[in-house]
Amino acid sequence: MKFTAEIDVMPQKEILDPQGKAVKLGLHNLGIDNVADVRIGKHITLQLDAPTEADARAQVEMACNKLLANLIMETYSYQLANITA
Repeated sequence: MKFTAEIDVMPQKEILDPQGKAVKLGLHNLGIDNVADVRIGKHITLQLDAPTEADARAQVEMACNKLLANLIMETYSYQLANITA
């Protein structure tokens, strides 16, 4: 079966996000003053083959935990969709 995983990796709320602060300042300079906070993260799309959804989830979890996210500073979430026709 073929699956697509849409993964979002974001800095933890307690971690300073200098890129987000720079974007917030840029928005302010554009006259957009009603933005309370900006957090910048990563969006990753994986397409993978796995015999079951549980196997696909296990592979995505391993990829996130060991490679895609730095769990000391980041959190992740994902959506998994079966794309087998």
